[in-house]
Amino acid sequence: MNYRAWRILRVRLGLGIFTTSLLAAHPTAVAQSGPIDQAIVGDHDQKTHEVNTDEIRRVLADGSVVVIDARTRSEYVTGHIPGALNFDVPPDQVAAALERLLKEDKGRALVLYCNGPYCQASRRLGEHLVAAGFTRVQRYQLGMPVWRALGGPTEIELEGIVRIYQYDRTAVFFDARSPEEFARGSLPGAHNVPADRLSAGALDQAPLPKDDFNTRIVLFGRDAAQARSLADSLSRRPWHNVTYYPGRFETLREAIQ
Repeated sequence: MNYRAWRILRVRLGLGIFTTSLLAAHPTAVAQSGPIDQAIVGDHDQKTHEVNTDEIRRVLADGSVVVIDARTRSEYVTGHIPGALNFDVPPDQVAAALERLLKEDKGRALVLYCNGPYCQASRRLGEHLVAAGFTRVQRYQLGMPVWRALGGPTEIELEGIVRIYQYDRTAVFFDARSPEEFARGSLPGAHNVPADRLSAGALDQAPLPKDDFNTRIVLFGRDAAQARSLADSLSRRPWHNVTYYPGRFETLREAIQ
């Protein structure tokens, strides 16, 4: 069985277990059928509509909504859905900050997410925004855990990558630049996986952790496009704790030094 087939089987089995446990804990939850990318939690008495993984992928691609990460700032900087916003203010001040950002356009479509089905942060924020007059508030309640499990790309902020580099000794760093650029200097301890050689099997030669697929993997490159290219290739592999840095290598090297 190849990596792709194994990953699909693992996710399907995992979400099957998740659905069973969800129904046991929440008898009112709606059982899901069909493709896992179209699943939602389906709690009753919701004040905001849920979107599934397919829907959030689509709105991210066309830029039709504002995506808001309802988690803490420290969680956001170490990995978030690309393009998502996070307001580093107390929860009761988010509505005012969002209103200023949107120039008082309370009809703008919003999608909130947090740490998965049992996390209450996006529910609470959604209810607060509805009470504040926002009229098109939705939630991706499956949140970051399922986004990652289904291969969704995850960005890391400069603050987050510096913290992980300094304190997480288990993290693995991959440099997507060319071998020539890598030879001229990279982050100490990083491994080179050239993004322009992925079709030639560069990823198969990478020292990916085989004993723990939860190991944190951090990707960076010359720029966001190069790092994202490597991230997209890894999204079709079993490792799901993967983030990529969307900034320039020079900025990252200066911050690390």
